[in-house]
Amino acid sequence: MKKKTNWKRILYIIGVVALIVGVLDPLEGSVMLTAGSILIVISTFLIHDRHRKIFLASTIMIVTGVFFLFYFSSLGGFGGTSTLSWWWGTLILPYPIGWLMSVVILLVRAFTKTKSNATIEKENLKNKV
Repeated sequence: MKKKTNWKRILYIIGVVALIVGVLDPLEGSVMLTAGSILIVISTFLIHDRHRKIFLASTIMIVTGVFFLFYFSSLGGFGGTSTLSWWWGTLILPYPIGWLMSVVILLVRAFTKTKSNATIEKENLKNKV
């Protein structure tokens, strides 16, 4: 009997790995981080997860922050001898805030058991006895 591949779960795992690996380099890794965040949103919407709206909000924040990160990088940065003041850097803040939101929700999901998981474990214990 062939076992079906759960593509939604694979998308989720690839997204989480990309979200964590993308942090190693804030500028070039942001592309991988953004792609990972998008994969997490797609997988959570496909499985109708209860955290899907939070993941969507964090993805929008990450995309916005990464856009401004690359835009300011193309202009030569801000502050110092640049024509842009340091205050323009506040437009990049959604990027780390969105990443932090995603990581916190991933940790909450990892360490809390849903009601369905708890009932499944109870049923498995009853079946063993």
